[in-house]
Formats: sequence, C-alpha cells, structure tokens
Amino acid sequence: MLKDQDRLHLGLMLALTFSTGVVDAIGYLGLDRVFTGNMTGNVVILAMGLTGQDGLPIVGPVIALVGFVVGAAIAGRGLKGVPKGWHRRDTVMLAVVAALLLIALVPTAFVTRTPVPPTLGYPVTALLAVAMGIQAGTARHVAVTDVTTVVVTSTLAALAFDSRFGRAIGQTWVRRLLAVALIGLGALAGALLLKIAFWAGLSLAATILVAVAVLGALGQRAHHRARAAEEPASAAR
Repeated sequence: MLKDQDRLHLGLMLALTFSTGVVDAIGYLGLDRVFTGNMTGNVVILAMGLTGQDGLPIVGPVIALVGFVVGAAIAGRGLKGVPKGWHRRDTVMLAVVAALLLIALVPTAFVTRTPVPPTLGYPVTALLAVAMGIQAGTARHVAVTDVTTVVVTSTLAALAFDSRFGRAIGQTWVRRLLAVALIGLGALAGALLLKIAFWAGLSLAATILVAVAVLGALGQRAHHRARAAEEPASAAR
C-alpha cells in the first residue's frame, strides 16, 4: 500500500502531467506547431523543418529546446544538495512555473487569433519552455516512479513491456496508464479551450500549478508534524 505522502505526490505529479498536455496542445496549435513540454516532438519537427518540408517551423522549436534545457538546469541548480522527495524548494520551483505561466498569460490575454504572431509567439514559447523545463526537473527530484509529467513514450513502452502480453511481471500499471491518459486528456482540454481563447488554456494550466504547489507544501508540513509527533513517542518507549 502507498503511504499517504507517496499517494499525495503521485496525485500531484499526475495533475502536472494533465497540465503538460494542456500546455503542449495550446503550444502546438496556438504557437505554430511548437511543443513546449515534449522535446522529442520538437527535435523531430526541427529536423523535418530543416528540409523545408510542409513549411514546418525552425525558430520556434529551437527556442523551445533551449528554453526547456535552461529551465531544467535552473531546477537542478535550485534543488542541488536537497534529498529526493518533496522539499520546500520544490514548492518554490513549482511556484516559479506558475508565475511564468501567468506572465505568459498577460500579453496573450488580448490575442484574438491563432497561431499567435511570431513577435509575440517567440517570447511566449520561451517562457512556456523554461516553465516546462523547471517542472520536469522538479518532477525528477520528487521522483515519483513512472510519472515524469512531460514524457509518456517510455511510460507506454514500460506498460506494454511488463504487461501480461509482454514479460508478464507485476507493474504499477494504474499510474502508468493514468500518466498516458491524463496527458492525452490535457491535450484534449487544451485544444478545446483554444477555441475560446489562447489565455483560457494557460489559465487552466496556471491554476493547476498553483494548486499543486500549495497542496505539496501543505502535505510536506503535515508530514513533518507527524514525524515530530512520532519522535517523542518513540523516545518514551
């Protein structure tokens, strides 16, 4: 059975996976075929774009790739020396992600058509990519098995590889399946919200980030209080 803390972290990382789907959908459809969370997609799009095929973008994917790497490096530096698991610095990192989404929300609040013009689209792409890089790095630090929040390819491979039709061993199939389903549902939500406005999807993603950061911080405090209460009881035995 999962401990309450582990269960909370799993739920929060799954929520971030859904949020990534939202951000990737509005990025791909609203920023002219650019993924801000799925770097595999950007590498493929960039490679094909360099051949001039189908007018695929080049600048956008490059900005996203650089921004994502910068974001992940920021998370790595900020969480350096901190033991794995939720820490107050993880809360800070996710708060920064939420702040970046909100910053991107301000100029796009007045966008009435998509894809967003490059003069605005490129800065927004950079902000979202840095945000997703920080999120991915933070999720790596929280270290919930099989939930990276930004990639489901390896999760899907593991799900099939370990299944009854594969090597038939026990696996955490529920969380793996949820990770795949939630990023898809997030993309669906993002695409639907884009029909309303670009800012609508960003608002949902930012709201989820704020909620995850707050719940993670509250869970950490509750965990520390529980441990502090257990220590005197153990010493008295």
